[in-house]
Amino acid sequence: MSTMDINTDKKKAEQKAIVNDHPFELRHEVKNLNSRLDGIYKAMESVEFKDLLENYSSTKRRLMSNFTAGIARGLGMSLGTVVVLALLGWLLSLIVDMNLPGIGRYIAELQGYINQAK
Repeated sequence: MSTMDINTDKKKAEQKAIVNDHPFELRHEVKNLNSRLDGIYKAMESVEFKDLLENYSSTKRRLMSNFTAGIARGLGMSLGTVVVLALLGWLLSLIVDMNLPGIGRYIAELQGYINQAK
């Protein structure tokens, strides 16, 4: 018998002794590890980790995703600007109609400049 076989036999005997001495503790540790792994699995499922990996591993998908996100941002900013400017114009016209001294005359001049630009 070689020394390798003797060492292997000693290791196996030590492992059996540990299992025989503390079987409950080992089972308890395995259950803890399994519950932790289940928690990690559920967390990865909830964030759709698989989809995230597929998205970033595929250049084509990443380009399409960024392209559509850019289009959505551009449209959102354009529509938002239109809405804000329309509300400002409406408010300015209300102020002019109120004939407030000083402010109304200034805004009327501003509207005159805008009408000339059209």
